[in-house]
Amino acid sequence: MKAENSATVVGGVAVLDEDSRSHRRSGTALAFLGVLAFSGTMPATVYAMRGLDPWLVATGRAVIAGVLALICLKAAGHPLIPPRARWPAYALISLGVVFGFPIFSSLALHLGSSTSHAAVVIGLLPATTAACAALRAGERPRPLFWAACTAGAVAITAFTLIQHGGSPSWPDLLLVGALLSAAVGYTEGGRLSRHTPGWQVISYALVLSLPLTVPVTGILAFTTPIALSGEVVAGFAYVSAISMFLGFIPWYAGLARGGIARAGQTQLTQPLLTLVWAWFLMGERFGVATMAAALGVLVCVAVTQRART
Repeated sequence: MKAENSATVVGGVAVLDEDSRSHRRSGTALAFLGVLAFSGTMPATVYAMRGLDPWLVATGRAVIAGVLALICLKAAGHPLIPPRARWPAYALISLGVVFGFPIFSSLALHLGSSTSHAAVVIGLLPATTAACAALRAGERPRPLFWAACTAGAVAITAFTLIQHGGSPSWPDLLLVGALLSAAVGYTEGGRLSRHTPGWQVISYALVLSLPLTVPVTGILAFTTPIALSGEVVAGFAYVSAISMFLGFIPWYAGLARGGIARAGQTQLTQPLLTLVWAWFLMGERFGVATMAAALGVLVCVAVTQRART
């Protein structure tokens, strides 16, 4: 007999056939393209904030991405507004990745968190996303999964406390907010992408956010200082077009094809990729503690993925 996703049930265990394996492999490849796009977000945000207010960067990027989404929906002949029954789901996506992550991460970087430090803290995102997906789907992961999640959280907590003399800092608390926001937005977007193409999912989330992002961005543009330069424009363009819109197209498609937790393994590479960008683009130097924390989180997240599977 056949189970869902073309899996043959053998001895009570679902064994994927070749077509299903190929489908999931393509999902993993698509998800990695999304991670590659997201890995440059932190350095690009720092560039943008060298001439723009952090609040303006956070909301303005959503306006630019929302306009791109409107153009794509119109060109494809799709309705500009999603079905009303799905508005609550799109509201969760918007709260998570249109407002939550950009605002929290921009403020954290503005208040002094380095790109490399932020990359390590955000390294818990794969485990957080997998945990959120498990809870949202009503699954019961093995105890090893939760043990590894806890170990990763302890490693990150120890790293941040050591870095800041034994007490958490505001940037770290903001990064935790960014972490949780992204996990919610990723999970809900991945669920919707099982039935709606990923580019439409992020497009509708952005479009539904425009009535709030446009006026707020307009006010900030007239009330905050603006100093444009090549790096400021390049950074803002990156976080607007790639981080906020184009990167989500393969990312959500990959989560839908490969499974939110399984394809989310590609996020294992994001902290190290971000560290490379921080070193190459900004000349940031990071010590043994940063690398040890990053690798420790990778190990913990890898265990969560194996346990989850």
